[in-house]
Amino acid sequence: MAESKKVGPVSFLIRVIIGFTWLGFWSLSCMALMLLALPFRSWRVKIGNFCGKIIGPVISRLIGAKVINSNSDKLNNSTPAIFVTNHSSALDVFICMGLCPYGGCGVGKKEVIKIPFFGQAYWLSGHLLIDRGNNAKAIASMSKLSDFVKKKNLSIWIWPEGTRSLDGKLIPFKKGFVHLALATGLPIVPVVLHGANKIWPAKTMQFYPGEVKVEVLDPIKTDNWTKETIDEHVEEVKGLMASALG
Repeated sequence: MAESKKVGPVSFLIRVIIGFTWLGFWSLSCMALMLLALPFRSWRVKIGNFCGKIIGPVISRLIGAKVINSNSDKLNNSTPAIFVTNHSSALDVFICMGLCPYGGCGVGKKEVIKIPFFGQAYWLSGHLLIDRGNNAKAIASMSKLSDFVKKKNLSIWIWPEGTRSLDGKLIPFKKGFVHLALATGLPIVPVVLHGANKIWPAKTMQFYPGEVKVEVLDPIKTDNWTKETIDEHVEEVKGLMASALG
């Protein structure tokens, strides 16, 4: 396949202006709704999911991604689960906003809140922002999230790598998603994004329009997982996703 041509400076500027306008308008609109639902976190999560399905696909298209998802039924018709996704580009976030089923509670790093409009909407929508530099605090936060999703019958969406891969290959997984599985009993559903890093390479502000293929793997039951075998489960999930990436 021929390498995609980089978006020119004029087109890039137009895309960024339209993107920030769209992101800002809908983030502020959704934050107003979330403030009305402030006492009800589960409602705010679902309002956030609704807004994500408005914001995410449009921003993804402006960046230049044509998202091909032949497994949409596995996401939209799924029972509550822990969805784990590879992370190789900032584009992943916007794609996953469109993919995340209603009732999906995201887990991100606390630095996200610094992103204008998006960060504040993400926090207000009831998603979890963790401090990666404070392991004890992060574990306590995820424990509270586990109790919340079990009580409200919700799902979790998480990037187990914890940060972006620079070359598109998987980097070591954090163990948080396994701890969440042990605490909730929810199955793990790996969601593999192919090609996002080629469209918006990590640590750059350059767009190369192209396709992103979404591959949703079969659910992994976690009923018999134990704390003693955490490392095995981390490698099991990573291995399946690595095989899918090729």
